[in-house]
Amino acid sequence: MSVYTGPVFDMAATQFAAIADHIGIPQDERARLLYPKRALAVSIPVHMDDGRTEVFPGYRVQHHLTLGPTKGGTRFAPSLDVGETAALAIWMSWKCALAGLPYGGAKGGVACDPGALSRRELEAISRRYMQEMIPFVSPHTDVMAPDMGTNEQVMGWFMDTYSMHQGHSVNEIVTGKPVALGGTEGRREATGRGVAHLVGRACERLAIKASGATAIVQGFGNVGSVTAQCLVAEHGVKIVGVSDHTAAFFDPHGIDVTRVSAYAAKNRVLAGYTEAARIDPAELLMQKADILAPCAVERVITGANAGHLQCAILAEGANGPTTPEADAILAQRGDVFVIPDILCNAGGVIVSYFEWVQGLQRLFWSESEVNEKLRRLLDSIFAQVITRATKDRISMRMAALAIGVERVRGGKQLRGLFP
Repeated sequence: MSVYTGPVFDMAATQFAAIADHIGIPQDERARLLYPKRALAVSIPVHMDDGRTEVFPGYRVQHHLTLGPTKGGTRFAPSLDVGETAALAIWMSWKCALAGLPYGGAKGGVACDPGALSRRELEAISRRYMQEMIPFVSPHTDVMAPDMGTNEQVMGWFMDTYSMHQGHSVNEIVTGKPVALGGTEGRREATGRGVAHLVGRACERLAIKASGATAIVQGFGNVGSVTAQCLVAEHGVKIVGVSDHTAAFFDPHGIDVTRVSAYAAKNRVLAGYTEAARIDPAELLMQKADILAPCAVERVITGANAGHLQCAILAEGANGPTTPEADAILAQRGDVFVIPDILCNAGGVIVSYFEWVQGLQRLFWSESEVNEKLRRLLDSIFAQVITRATKDRISMRMAALAIGVERVRGGKQLRGLFP
């Protein structure tokens, strides 16, 4: 199993070992539950605009197909490797099972910098990646979605490439695609909207008045920007800090989310924004705010900074933002309410499921219907996790993982081992 290496995979494996110990999974069952069913590595040669031919590494990891097709995002990022991809697929499995969706987890992507590519180069990489995946994906095998570095347009290219190979339009091969190509209303905003909704539920549980509460949002891509906008518009929260990989800003009197969102949409980064005070990105995480929402990458809440957080609610919009070492510190502190990633950012995959179902049925819902179904399901999952955490006297993360892992394990036990 040495192909799965690196700190992100080690983190996922550590989390699984802890939950397996808690619910008493025998040692001889653990490898089958943890390790992916299939991992693909492909080469993606592309004619660059300057005449060179460059080869990019691509990956797709399908964790399990016990409960249905695999489901997961496609990430374009320079540092992507198979270990990180596998960890993300594992977390997606537990997330889908926690939400009660008929999916296993998957993840994939290309090791490239989308910001350094022309539109033509990005399209070429996208189409060649999907072409390489065609023998291993279908609407009933593996359904892709956007992730960091990809968007609706990339999903449109994926869908077109697969459809041209099949000889007819197959809208349901991907989710998160443009509405005009069979996407669903509300999908782009779903993850951030779900984060904000669950923050509201956490505020109610902690008797924090959301209107006037303060929040820091780390990461200002699709998830972070929508989270900030929804916290302000739907809950009256005051955003006091924002950041992305280029810059961080903090103002205890509040940051104008409309202005900073417009700037980020126009310039694609926060660097150069002048209407708030700059701060060191690492220091931003430790500033005082009621809500801290890490919405960027893995492993940003660590053993080094967990003891210095000054938030009441940690809302994990990103996948894997909190290391096991940080979890132990937060548990010892006992004064930070953690909404774990597989619950907090589940809105994206939930609405992706809605999109997939609508595509299969060729029957589409309004955005208000989508959002109402999303809120109801998130409320149900949140209540289940709270109940499990209270009953077993465990953390919210352990409770969420316990539910997800148990459901996958139950499916495997019922199906048995073939042949």
